[in-house]
Amino acid sequence: MKDEASKVSPSVLLSIDDSDPIVCPALWEAVLYTLTTVEDCWLHVNAKKSVFPKLSAVVREGGRGLATVIYPYLLPFISKLPQSITDPKLDFFKNFLTSLVAGLSTEKTKTSFSECSAVISAFFECLRFIMQQNLGEEEIEEMLVNDQLIPFIDAVLKDPKLQDGQLFNHLAETLSSWEARADLEKDDKTARNLEKVLLNFWEKLSEICVEKINEPEADVKSVLGVSNLLQVLQKPKSSLKLNKKKVGKVRFADEMPENNKENEKCVSSEGENSEGSELMAEPSVSPSCSDLISPLRKKPLEDLVCKLAEMSINYVNEQKSEQHLRFLSTLLNSFSSTQVFKVLLGDEKQSTVKGKPLEIAKLVQKNPAVQFLYQKITGWLNEDQRKDAGFLVDILYSALCCCDSNVERKAILDDLIEVELKWNSILQIIEKACSSSDNHALVTPWLKGDILGEKLVTLAEHLCNKDLESTVSSEPYFSERWTLLSMVLSQHVKNDYLIGEVYVERIIVKLHETLSKAKKLSEAENNDSSVSFICDVAYNYFSSAKGCLLMPSSEDLLLTLFQLCAESKEKTHLPDFIISKLKNTWLSGVNLLVHRTGDTFKQSTFLRLSALWLKNQVQSSTLDVTSLQVLLSAVDDLLNALLESKDANLLGTYIGSVMPDNSEWEKMRQSLPVQWLHRPLLEGRLSLNYEGFKTDFKEQDTKKLPSHLCTSALLSKMIVVALKKETVLENNELDKIIAELLYSLQWYEELDNPPIFLTGFCEMLQKMNITYDNLRGLGNTSGLLQLLFDRSRKNGTLWSLIIAKLILSRSVSSDEVKQHYRRKEGFFPLTEGNMHTIQSLCPFLSKEDKKEFIAQCIPALLAWTKEDVCHINGGFGHLAIFNSCLQTKSIDDGELLHGLLKILITWKKDHEDIFLFSCNLSEVSPEILAVNIEIIRFLSLFLKYCSSPLAESEWDFIMCSMLAWLETTNENQALYSVPLVQLFAYVSCDLACELSAFFDSTTLVTTGSLPVNLISEWKEFFSPGIHSLLLPLLVTATGENRDTSETSFQNAMLKPMCETLTYIPKDQLLSQKLPARLIAGQKTNLPEYLQTLLNTLAPLLLYRARPVQIAVYHMLYKLMPEFPQYDQDNLKSYGDEEEEPALSPPAALMSLLSTQEDLLENVLGCIPVGQIVTIKPLSEDFCYVLGYLLTWKLILTFFKAASSQLRALYSMYLRKTKSLNKLLYHLFRLMPENPAFAETAVELSNKDPRTFFTEELHLGIRDTSALPYHIPHLACSVYHMTLKDLPAMVRLWWNSSEKRVFNIVDRFTSKYVSSVLSSQEISSVQTSTQLFNGMTVKARATTREVMATYSIEDIVIELIIQLPSNYPLGSITVESGKRVGVAVQQWRNWMLQLSTYLTHQNGSIMEGLALWKNNVDKRFEGVEDCMICFSVIHGFNYSLPKKACRTCKKKFHSACLYKWFTSSNKSTCPLCRETFF
Repeated sequence: MKDEASKVSPSVLLSIDDSDPIVCPALWEAVLYTLTTVEDCWLHVNAKKSVFPKLSAVVREGGRGLATVIYPYLLPFISKLPQSITDPKLDFFKNFLTSLVAGLSTEKTKTSFSECSAVISAFFECLRFIMQQNLGEEEIEEMLVNDQLIPFIDAVLKDPKLQDGQLFNHLAETLSSWEARADLEKDDKTARNLEKVLLNFWEKLSEICVEKINEPEADVKSVLGVSNLLQVLQKPKSSLKLNKKKVGKVRFADEMPENNKENEKCVSSEGENSEGSELMAEPSVSPSCSDLISPLRKKPLEDLVCKLAEMSINYVNEQKSEQHLRFLSTLLNSFSSTQVFKVLLGDEKQSTVKGKPLEIAKLVQKNPAVQFLYQKITGWLNEDQRKDAGFLVDILYSALCCCDSNVERKAILDDLIEVELKWNSILQIIEKACSSSDNHALVTPWLKGDILGEKLVTLAEHLCNKDLESTVSSEPYFSERWTLLSMVLSQHVKNDYLIGEVYVERIIVKLHETLSKAKKLSEAENNDSSVSFICDVAYNYFSSAKGCLLMPSSEDLLLTLFQLCAESKEKTHLPDFIISKLKNTWLSGVNLLVHRTGDTFKQSTFLRLSALWLKNQVQSSTLDVTSLQVLLSAVDDLLNALLESKDANLLGTYIGSVMPDNSEWEKMRQSLPVQWLHRPLLEGRLSLNYEGFKTDFKEQDTKKLPSHLCTSALLSKMIVVALKKETVLENNELDKIIAELLYSLQWYEELDNPPIFLTGFCEMLQKMNITYDNLRGLGNTSGLLQLLFDRSRKNGTLWSLIIAKLILSRSVSSDEVKQHYRRKEGFFPLTEGNMHTIQSLCPFLSKEDKKEFIAQCIPALLAWTKEDVCHINGGFGHLAIFNSCLQTKSIDDGELLHGLLKILITWKKDHEDIFLFSCNLSEVSPEILAVNIEIIRFLSLFLKYCSSPLAESEWDFIMCSMLAWLETTNENQALYSVPLVQLFAYVSCDLACELSAFFDSTTLVTTGSLPVNLISEWKEFFSPGIHSLLLPLLVTATGENRDTSETSFQNAMLKPMCETLTYIPKDQLLSQKLPARLIAGQKTNLPEYLQTLLNTLAPLLLYRARPVQIAVYHMLYKLMPEFPQYDQDNLKSYGDEEEEPALSPPAALMSLLSTQEDLLENVLGCIPVGQIVTIKPLSEDFCYVLGYLLTWKLILTFFKAASSQLRALYSMYLRKTKSLNKLLYHLFRLMPENPAFAETAVELSNKDPRTFFTEELHLGIRDTSALPYHIPHLACSVYHMTLKDLPAMVRLWWNSSEKRVFNIVDRFTSKYVSSVLSSQEISSVQTSTQLFNGMTVKARATTREVMATYSIEDIVIELIIQLPSNYPLGSITVESGKRVGVAVQQWRNWMLQLSTYLTHQNGSIMEGLALWKNNVDKRFEGVEDCMICFSVIHGFNYSLPKKACRTCKKKFHSACLYKWFTSSNKSTCPLCRETFF
């Protein structure tokens, strides 16, 4: 190397400014190696001109981004420089260090923490080295401190970016090394020199610090820098190697108050320092007592602190400078000594605190810190305008540090919170205690003390009762106080509450009391009540209590929170936002519960009490659908929370504790209203022989759900949640719950017309997936069917119907069911349960099974005595089972049926008093009633299903019995409210109906197999007998003003009674003697008996029961053709009136129509024409619409039966009243858009589609399957009749309607009605038997044409009538065929006349042609035309011209003259213009 020195030295040393990051580390290694090994390296290069400038440039530029690489080499580099090179030292080192500092100001260095640290580290290393080498040389010492170190510190204080570079730590380390050396050096000179340097440093540092602080508007960054610097300098030993980066604040100790030496006292010496807190981010570094600060630093540092403190307090006192107050806070944080507090108090006289306890007064005298606390800090804390007073609380803690013991601190704080401090200050004091374990240690006794505890309890009371001066104006304070409560409940240190546990308990009790009162307030009051705040407090409390066991009061609070969420808003009056808060709160509490270890259910009062409360809620029958929904939703949340518990049995135990026992279930079942029995009894699915229920109870006008429904819904909901996780349920609870749910649903299903709230209940269950299928799929329900059969065999009733429903809905297979009825004899002797079970199974049994059951019944029926006939295990029960088997059409054994009929005939002979013939039922026992019901039922079924002929004696027995039972029915109307009597009436009428239907359907073929005189006996005796009883019964039954709903059980007998009345023959109807009912002032031509009949029956079309309306319609329909003849007899009186003559159809019908129009206006008036309305079957509106349409059918039937002249008068009346217009508008709201007929079988594709216009409407009473189509089909039927019988009037209405309606009517009629009507019209022409003398009529179906040929003597006229595609709306065109012997003008006249007749008369084409022919005939007979209408016969009222003018002798129609006079406003002759007399 030495040989190559001349090459090596320049190449290495002159490359010192190379900035290649790869080359740089190796280069500097080479530089140091060269300096160490090549002694004469500097001879080969010029240091001052070549090397140093390059080095200076690199250093000034902050190492050009390579500071971390280059700067660590700088100290070794300058240490290797020979003195000869560095002379003059002062300039060299000054320049070198200045360049170093300059490197810090480059942007790149400032932004990189590592670069900045490397520069600062190199600066201090070099500074210490230079100081060490040149100690004693005053110039250099001064240069290093005054020109380098102090300006450097000053620069850093101004630039916060550089403060991250650990400058203060390096400075502290440098000072520590000098102080240590001064202490250790034996050489006095060295020690003196170092002391002088240090003294100079502190003097200069003091100057720059004072300069920064001594400004009214001190720079924030500089002040922060100063406080950070002083904090670090207070630190007794460097932690550079431990901490790469300064973290958190460092708390420092105080002087020992016993002696005046400034020795450090550690807080931990009293053992109060807690070992870290859950809430602390970083444990603070507590200095140990051995790390004492050197006296060389202590004195100047304290002097500086005191000077700065004094300066700051002056600014605070004089100018209220917040910046200086904040600085003072950080200063006291590190230097909380009595000396500093003395300085802060300054010359202020020690004012004794007036009215304070002696203990406090002594402390104030003894301790300047306490005096400062009372004189200054409390005043600052209570200034309202401060938003952030955290730094003031820091000063308070600094003052508390100066107290001797925790006892003193507690005394001071207790005293302060009594009077001095506001709530927000107390909040901040507690917050600070929570954020630092050191602070917490200082105030623990105070936090746990009575004074604070009691004050917080009082605060809770005030907040909850809103005992605040003005809640609104002090809203922020209001929420601050809640925050304080929340904090003391929710903050924990070492798993312990901040304040005494007894006070936590008392506060929770207060919160609980307030929540409990919330229900009594209105929603508006709750909106701004304390409930919302209580939720927040409780939420924080539950969320934070990780390891703490919940105390009893908090479980009570949790229960109340849950209850408020589980009750509906109507009850709690809480707004939505509060309910959602409540929910979050109680869920957080439950969450805490379920994560406990051990037997949660036994430990938790909340779980036990909530289960009990839920059980009471659902069993109390106070819930409506909404309340139940809210309850189920809350239970869903609760159980989902319980699912998370480690205790696997918890959910099962909880459900078990809500589950009622057997007796409670039974009680709830019995409390279910028993109207459900009506339908099964009427339909013969169940039989009863006792008055198990009364129907005359008025359904309470209540929306409350029965307890059984609520309980089964709740438990079903619970198992839906529980079975998500394999929860074990004991005592086959799953089967029991499902069984009870099925019971509830079956009860609902059997009701006649369930109220809306029950329908809502079932919809809610569907939405929540609480269905049998869903529950069955969740768990093992193998025992369910056995349970249902056991209950059915024991209790019968609904349990039996449930089994039938499950089989019907295919929920259980027939094989599963078979196992339970394999042993038929096991069902005998009969009990109610066994009987009901067999009755419910009947529809699903095979023929063999039924035969086996019947085989058990027949012998039994033979052997009974009179007493036994009525028992369940006697005649009644066995006959009931026989009927159930027979009802399913499965007994085709004629002998068996006849045999049974013979048994009944022998019963009648032996025990006739059992048969209730023409007797008073009030004395009769239910058992006998029940037997009669079964006997009558058997006879009805016998007639229906027995194909073999009956003997005369059998017919006599059946028919005589039927009439006798009907008489009983008629005589006991007052007892219809008794269910079995109603049922008796129902089956009696039903038997009469079956007989009527049988004889109505007899034909010549079937008559042969009947006894000889049977038909005549029926017509002459039995049929009149039936109707003479039933028609008056209908009148009286409908005359009572009561519940008229068709589905009501009280009206059950209306159905068979009304159906029987539909078979009444016309002659019997006309011969009925009803009480006279005539209306004063009613215009009528009818005889009295007919008018009475009409006046009695017509109003019943308004009756709100479909069977009555249909029966009345059928009866009146038979009478309608009778009525027009009475008007015809009086026709002459209408002919020649001097106005447009009009005649009303029967007044009884028209007044009824007027009432119905008003009702329909309410139902349909607001709906636009063309918008289809669906009328709910059997609703009130349904009856109104049905009655209205039936009335119109009757009017149109009446109209059709009238002659042409009468029709003209009636149609004029309808035009005047505009009734037809109203009808047509209504029809276009009721007819369906597509009137396709519901196909029963697959139709052949080549046939025309079946519609409501092509199919006849059968208005049945008992068949309700087609009810949804009743109104649409009836509307179509009425429209069809209207078009057919009143085409001209419909055409007139259509032409005058608005465009939208015009198009709707045209489109619909063309599409669905025209083709039907055209073909009917053409075929009626083809099949017409009407013969015209001198005129032949032919029709062509394919072209929709009718050809009429009129011939008289030599004249031949041929007319072709063409029907339009939208017939009958469009005009019918009349075209000419052959014309022989008629003048053109006359010919045109006649064509126009025919066209006019066909367009304006309400009749068929044949009627139009007949009218036209008459006209032409009269013309040929020499009758002159009327000179107004140019026609012989009047086109509307068919009269001849009779009114002659006295002057010109021309004759006119009276109707034409009337029109002429009214339109011209003159009374002159149209021809000669003379006055017409």
